[in-house]
Amino acid sequence: MKASKIAYKPVGLALGALSGVIAGAAFKQAWKIIEGEGDAPDATDEDRTWKQILLAAAIQGAIFAVVKASVDRSGAVAVRRLTGTGPG
Repeated sequence: MKASKIAYKPVGLALGALSGVIAGAAFKQAWKIIEGEGDAPDATDEDRTWKQILLAAAIQGAIFAVVKASVDRSGAVAVRRLTGTGPG
C-alpha cells in the first residue's frame, strides 16, 4: 500500500463525516422545497404515503451520493496538489 494512500485514510474519514453533515442539511432543504414540510418521512411513519416515503428515500440517496463523490474527489485533488501523488 502506498504511503499516500495510508496518509489519506484519516483525511478520508474526516471528509466522510463532513459529507454526511453537508448531505443531511442539503436533503432537509430539498425536502422543504419539494413537499413544503419540515420533516421528511421515516420508512415506518404510518401517517405518510408510500409515494412520500419512497420519494424521500430516492432524493436522500441521490443527494448523499453526489455530495460524497464531490467531497471525496475534492479531497483526492487536494492531496494530489499537496503531495504530488493521489491517494488512489
